[in-house]
Amino acid sequence: MRDLIGPRFKVPVLVLIALVVHAQLLPDVRVRGVHPDLMLLVAVAGGIVAGPSVGAVLGFSVGLLTDLLFLETPLGLSAMVFCLVGYGVGLLQAGVLRSSWWLPVVTALVACAAGEVLFALVGALFGERQLVTGRLPLVAGVVGLLDAVLAVVVVPLVRGAFRNPHARAYA
Repeated sequence: MRDLIGPRFKVPVLVLIALVVHAQLLPDVRVRGVHPDLMLLVAVAGGIVAGPSVGAVLGFSVGLLTDLLFLETPLGLSAMVFCLVGYGVGLLQAGVLRSSWWLPVVTALVACAAGEVLFALVGALFGERQLVTGRLPLVAGVVGLLDAVLAVVVVPLVRGAFRNPHARAYA
């Protein structure tokens, strides 16, 4: 019974909630025709709070769900990009002190914008040349800004999902 309230239960529930919010609420939140990418932000948050391995696995998982449910790009494109971004963020966060509330917000802004650019460039390598247009800097910037705003809520939720309630805290 103790496992039910641990990360094995909370993380899939969090991903399911993120999928529903991404599909039902966020398409209506648009700035210049661009909406936030919550699934990419979940991968970034995984890297921020739990390191490169978790960022990669969570990124691959939410990316694959994104590929299967939302996109018409080649299967695995989002999974690969989200995995790389989650891993990269985890590597960068490993040596950074997390005392500032704004550090995850800035990390989300930069990582999500970079993830959008990487998605377009890798997609172009696989024949999706329409992803690289003059609008790409606008899309990356707006996604980065919107995801940074959402990071204020998403990063603590992901941190809570990975927190083990049975671990002892030593003072």
